Amino acid sequence: MAVDAIGSLSSSSSDAPSAAQLSQDDFMRILLAQLQFQDPLKPMDNQEFVAQLAQFSGLEINRQQSEKVDQLLAMQSVDQSVGIIGKNIEVQTSSGSSTVGSVTAVSFRTGEPRLTVNASGTTITDVKLSDVMLVR
Repeated sequence: MAVDAIGSLSSSSSDAPSAAQLSQDDFMRILLAQLQFQDPLKPMDNQEFVAQLAQFSGLEINRQQSEKVDQLLAMQSVDQSVGIIGKNIEVQTSSGSSTVGSVTAVSFRTGEPRLTVNASGTTITDVKLSDVMLVR
């Protein structure tokens, strides 16, 4: 009896969350494997089978909702960054001190907004929204 691998396994711990993600197709393959290799004298209970299908559908809906929330948060951060153009902000610098300046531009790196701040004649680029401490 041969069993096919469902997902790739990685030995590094940083890849563990990505390897643990299964799609609905993977769940359907698991169910089909269960049906294919079940004992004919002890078939799977219909209620158990339907309960598993409902759980898999619920998991897929939760995954889709999580993706939508991530997209919504990304759009909200873009909206916030565009909304503070021309406003004075207080920014935490990499040295740990804070600087006050005016937001002059917004750029995007890997989908995340980055601010350009003019502080006392000095231009600070690549400021993350998480570095903004105060908007005036």
